[in-house]
Amino acid sequence: MNVDNTESQMRKGLLELCILGIIQRQKEVYPSDILEQLKEAKLVVLEGTLYPLLTRLKNAGMLSYRWEESTSGPPRKYYALTKTGLKFYAQLRHTWDELSKAVDHLTTSL
Repeated sequence: MNVDNTESQMRKGLLELCILGIIQRQKEVYPSDILEQLKEAKLVVLEGTLYPLLTRLKNAGMLSYRWEESTSGPPRKYYALTKTGLKFYAQLRHTWDELSKAVDHLTTSL
């Protein structure tokens, strides 16, 4: 069995929660800042993974965005959570807290 595949699947499963958490904490964020924060946390994600996920969340009503002119290139798209997105994030966070406690309980030596 390949542990790398299992680790990759675990990370992918938590990616949405982590991205929503970054946006919730910062209120509004540019995608390259999301990538940088994920990288700092050792959750390296490629742009080709992030942008489709942001689009899917936006289309589901979880995110809104606004364009801002940039002095050093094309306009930038900044994302924020909608009210629906805030509720969704809170539900995911609650589920993560419960799962984390359960996994710790089941895998920690007494």
